[in-house]
Amino acid sequence: MNRTATILLTALAPVSWGTTYAVTTELLPADRPLFTGMMRALPAGLVLLALARVLPRGVWWGKAAVLGALNIGAFFPLLFLSAYRLPGGMAAVVGSVGPLIVVGLSAALLGQRPTTRSVLTGLVAAFGVSLVVLKAAGALDVLGVTAAFASTASMSAGTVLTKRWGRPDGVGPLALTAWQLTAGGLLIAPLALLVEGAPPALDGRAVGGYVYLALANTAIAYWLWFRGIGRLTATQVTFLGPLSPLTAAVVGWAALGQTLTPLQLAGMTLAFGATVAGQLGVRQPTVGRTFGPAGGNGAPEALRGVPRAL
Repeated sequence: MNRTATILLTALAPVSWGTTYAVTTELLPADRPLFTGMMRALPAGLVLLALARVLPRGVWWGKAAVLGALNIGAFFPLLFLSAYRLPGGMAAVVGSVGPLIVVGLSAALLGQRPTTRSVLTGLVAAFGVSLVVLKAAGALDVLGVTAAFASTASMSAGTVLTKRWGRPDGVGPLALTAWQLTAGGLLIAPLALLVEGAPPALDGRAVGGYVYLALANTAIAYWLWFRGIGRLTATQVTFLGPLSPLTAAVVGWAALGQTLTPLQLAGMTLAFGATVAGQLGVRQPTVGRTFGPAGGNGAPEALRGVPRAL
């Protein structure tokens, strides 16, 4: 499959995630971020685990637990906490700094030196997203903002570590996704019971919301995301992230009766342009570049040929 097709398929993940705020606020029980995170992760992980029928081996038990904690176990509860406490737009602005975090972490962990282009593109993306959500109302909630930033930092770190560690020999992205979702869901489950108590009563709308989040929004979307991480650079993948708040804005306009002003449309154009720019101008792979042992050989499959700079 060529790079353009890989980018387009990977982009479906953040597009799907852009519907999360609407589903959370319109269909799910209020003030249950831990329960919602568990219901999104654990069923999806178990379904994919049954399909993959592959368990981690050796050091990958620990690696899967770390990646599951960063990409799922910490990310989901913090994401839903911010969704409950902030307008969706404000949470999206905080989350839009993800590409800049990944650029910095890629320099530290992948040896990919930041370029002026990547930093400027990240700033333009964040500025564009901020224009889209400028009209979001509501008092500044410190806990909500902190949760939004922490969720972004957690997944950014998970994205870079997923790229650094790659996958064990003979293991595909379906199994890697299953391990992380299951590990993250198991991490959230006892916390949800301890902090939030017994599960709430669910009506038909809530059940439908959780089924959508677990299957389309999580199982399929995360499989596409981790598959993309294995085939693209970490920065290319993370620059697809602004598609999530842009989708959220479109969903708000189309389904929730929200309006889009000319300033917001200009912001959407900037953010989308930065997303496209983040996929261009990537140097050709550097043959033989490795980052230490992982899996069964000297360099994980996902890291072979990672460019030294973006």
